[in-house]
Amino acid sequence: MFPRRARAIFTVSLVLVVLAVVTPFLPEYVCILIIQALIFGILAMGLDLLLGYTGLPSLGQAAYFGVGAYAVAILTTRYEFGFFPTVVLAILLSAAVAAIFGLLAIRAKGVYFLMLTLALAMVVWGLAWRWTSLTDGDNGITGIPRPELGFDLGSYINLFYFVLFVFVLCLVALYILVNSPFGRSLVGIREREERMRMLGYNVWLHKYLAFIFSGIFAGIAGVLWAYYKNFVSPDDLFIDVSVEALLMVALGGPATLVGATIGAGVIVFLRNYVSIYYSGWPYILGAMYIFTILYLPEGLMGITRRLRRRAEAEKLDE
Repeated sequence: MFPRRARAIFTVSLVLVVLAVVTPFLPEYVCILIIQALIFGILAMGLDLLLGYTGLPSLGQAAYFGVGAYAVAILTTRYEFGFFPTVVLAILLSAAVAAIFGLLAIRAKGVYFLMLTLALAMVVWGLAWRWTSLTDGDNGITGIPRPELGFDLGSYINLFYFVLFVFVLCLVALYILVNSPFGRSLVGIREREERMRMLGYNVWLHKYLAFIFSGIFAGIAGVLWAYYKNFVSPDDLFIDVSVEALLMVALGGPATLVGATIGAGVIVFLRNYVSIYYSGWPYILGAMYIFTILYLPEGLMGITRRLRRRAEAEKLDE
């Protein structure tokens, strides 16, 4: 078990190092897409904690993502908050919204949980659309300044390294979390909730904490998104964001973390390149989701698992 985990860590580390070295030599447009993929990778990894490890499919991630983004926009453009106070408050607000929504959503199961998280997220979207005195409605909030951190984040290369650094921190934090006793308990709840309850685990509390952690990472992604775009609008809270996050996890492979990031990269690149030639991108998105559910239930990461199982089976036959 340990050698396999060590190989996985080495592979991921090598890929991140290669990405850090190669990206500055790529065209600016590709660099921008990589930045988007990393941001949505954080969003998808946070959802993977809820979907892949806890077994709770959520369509509410756009709410926490948008709250984090709007918090940055409002605090920096209207109150001229500094970088660190803005980030801390934005993440706390996302966590608070997730904590409130979790009190309502965790009571439901299956499709009811899915629809309830969607309904709650649409409430936040409606507030962003109608509360014009705070959010400027459909006009959005423009002119979000990028922080002064001793280097120019106006450069996409510097912004890439900043986003990559935050992404690595989130990946490490989530890896430690899912491999902790708490993370193992989440997997147990996903597999046999009643058994975990009989063993004395507080199933509701575990689900609730996973819900909040998921919202926190969505908020971090929203913070980065606001600084990247310099603009926030109600579109950043719409259902499309939640659906794409769900597809990223399903496409890459639930309960893998890295798979969620791979799924994010695939979706971001396809969305930006395919939409140039075909306006019906949402139809392709839906078709990809159906294909993944029917033929790749373990996602793209599941392909490597199948190959590994086949190789192990062949060794046993020999």
